[in-house]
Amino acid sequence: MASTTKARREWIGSAIDQYQGRLIRFASRITGDVESARDVVQDTFLRLCREDLDRVRDHLPAWLFRVCRNRALDVRKKERPLQALDDDDGTSAVEEPGADPHARLEKGDDARRLLAAVGTLPAAQQEALRLRFQEELSYKEISAVTGHSIGSVGFLIHAGIKQLRERLVHDEPAVRPEGERTDV
Repeated sequence: MASTTKARREWIGSAIDQYQGRLIRFASRITGDVESARDVVQDTFLRLCREDLDRVRDHLPAWLFRVCRNRALDVRKKERPLQALDDDDGTSAVEEPGADPHARLEKGDDARRLLAAVGTLPAAQQEALRLRFQEELSYKEISAVTGHSIGSVGFLIHAGIKQLRERLVHDEPAVRPEGERTDV
């Protein structure tokens, strides 16, 4: 019995180590507040502690993100009126040592443009894209988190990417930093 309890604690500890940061980032986009997001994630892991691990072991990421999402939506509903999702999730890119400063600036500008464009998409598309590309969840896991069918998840991601391409192509600067013109 003691070894089972120890194994359970280790498994839950491993889940916390692996998913805590990702869940805080995810929840903070929903709640709009990092402290509220931390509370939501704590509640999520407390619920995991009470859960039958055999029921969630095979689909842990989807289970964690679904519980976290539902709790974050409850908190947002209680604490403040509906608001747009925030693009600044509090996670800044880590600078690569020795990287060209100009390349870093250009990469940062591209990321800002992309995040700004994502922020113009409908909330369902934003959520599907972020779960897929930031959290690296599968379509099946995104379906379990959001309640959309797998086909709907695929459509949301496809439509979101298509809209992003259109917006970013039309938003492209006329002159590249190296002086190379793009409208010639």
